[in-house]
Amino acid sequence: MTRLGQRPGGTGLRRRPGGTGVRALRRAVRWRGWPLRTRLVAALLGLTAVVCIVIGVVTGVGLRHYLVDRLDGQVADADGRFAAALHHPSGSNDPYDPATAGPGSTPTTGEAGTTGRSGTTGSRAAATFLTGPGAQVGTVGAHLVAGRVTSAGLLDRSATLRTLSTPDQAGLLSVPTDGHGHTRTIAGHGSYRVVAVPQADGSVLVAGLPLSAVNATIRSLIITESAVIGAGLLMAGLLGTTIVRVTLRPLGRVAAAAVRVTHLPLDRGTGALPSDLPALDTDPRTEVGQVGAALTRLLSHVSSALGARHASETRLRQFVADASHELRTPLAAIRGYSELALRTRDGAPPEIAHALARIASEAGRMTTLVEDLLLLARLDSGRPLAREPVDLSRLAVDAASDAYAVSRDHRLVLDLPDEPVVVTGDVDRLHQVLANLLANTRSHTPAGTTVTVWVRGASPDDPTVTLGVFDNGPGIPPQIQPHVFERFARGDGSRSRAAGSTGLGLAIVAAVVTAHGGTVNLTSEPGATAFTVRLPAHPGPAHPVAALADRRRALADPGPAAGRPVPASTRVGRPARIRVHSSRPGS
Repeated sequence: MTRLGQRPGGTGLRRRPGGTGVRALRRAVRWRGWPLRTRLVAALLGLTAVVCIVIGVVTGVGLRHYLVDRLDGQVADADGRFAAALHHPSGSNDPYDPATAGPGSTPTTGEAGTTGRSGTTGSRAAATFLTGPGAQVGTVGAHLVAGRVTSAGLLDRSATLRTLSTPDQAGLLSVPTDGHGHTRTIAGHGSYRVVAVPQADGSVLVAGLPLSAVNATIRSLIITESAVIGAGLLMAGLLGTTIVRVTLRPLGRVAAAAVRVTHLPLDRGTGALPSDLPALDTDPRTEVGQVGAALTRLLSHVSSALGARHASETRLRQFVADASHELRTPLAAIRGYSELALRTRDGAPPEIAHALARIASEAGRMTTLVEDLLLLARLDSGRPLAREPVDLSRLAVDAASDAYAVSRDHRLVLDLPDEPVVVTGDVDRLHQVLANLLANTRSHTPAGTTVTVWVRGASPDDPTVTLGVFDNGPGIPPQIQPHVFERFARGDGSRSRAAGSTGLGLAIVAAVVTAHGGTVNLTSEPGATAFTVRLPAHPGPAHPVAALADRRRALADPGPAAGRPVPASTRVGRPARIRVHSSRPGS
């Protein structure tokens, strides 16, 4: 039966596919997010650390092999001396020593299988070959006969011969008799390199020396190498950071030049771009110089292209201005003659009267288009506007009154502060801004739509004044919103169009507001569309302006009979009216 998560016939859980690749990709993305300077220094330190560690490991391993080989040679020499001392003792007169025992002497077996006097441990037999000339402190030795330890001992630090315990003797019994060094551990004394050499009489002589000196040397080497590697990495990091910083300094200057270019208003002006890179940063023999030279050529080409574009736009603006100016006179003549013909059309066929009416209408539309083009051309050329105090509250009342006179299909609401809101600008152009916004709302929203015009003064948190037009119509499609302030931009067929449009109204709004140092924004969704204009407040004290009370009273709807106002109870609920709300400045 297959377990959950296990492949049929498998033995383990299924691994998540692509896990390793995803982790590697994440690490690569984090690495790419580091600055180039940091990556270079990190790579330098990482490479240096790897090289130092490899050198340290190879040095430590090689030194240990060398020291162990040398120790094995010393153990082999000691084994030879022990063999000579065991088989040819000098001055030995011990009757219990097998080498000097006379006829009739019978050795007895003592404890631990050693040979000596009855009841002894064999230490004197061990001392025969461990305490001879050239014996080193810590030397261990054992004499094996027929797989049994006949004598074994160890010279401690005080050069005293000590007998090995039975477990330690068992460890010496397992040493291969191949004449090569092997590592064994003796309890309480550490690791030893031991050599077992078979003798001519069939016995085995085991000799060993401690590894403590070798281990101490290796530990000292590791500590020294670690300190040297750490200091080397610290010095490499400091020097590498300095070298990388100095090396990348030209690249930083190139990047700074590119950043300065990005801050320039490339959408207008002559397009003259700075190219102040020193010759050192454009040297083609270096990589940074190649980047700098390429950037210089790129800026030169872009500057030439922008200059050509500016010259072309200048010629086009001049052409539009000249053409608009020249067309004003013939258009005025066409309108005049058509209106004169319409006044004296008695007896003219209906077709001729209709044609004259259409000529007058299209001449008027063409005149509006020419006037709009001429205004845009003048604004594009940077022609200065009039600079005088303008009360936006009164401007809003006048524009709403004009819009109400043109069409009463919409419900107009004014939301104005009690105090005048004054800006510095051209009153005619600012009036045109508000008139175009109201005309746009009137043209692209159905009858009965509520349109609110509101004004807000400056506040301590916001030094600009705000003028807005809000409607609860169907809204502007999202795909059109980014282009509404472009020239000849038109809404799609989903928005009603009760009147014709040149497509320049909102472009004039944006151009006039920009010329006044302000901004205009659009937010739109079904049931809520708002155009918000922000302008710098008038820097000085507010100039005397006419009171708004009279203007507000003048907005009352004319009744069915000319000149008679309709009572308030009659006006309530009518779609075509203006309501005036008062609000505090900045509210």
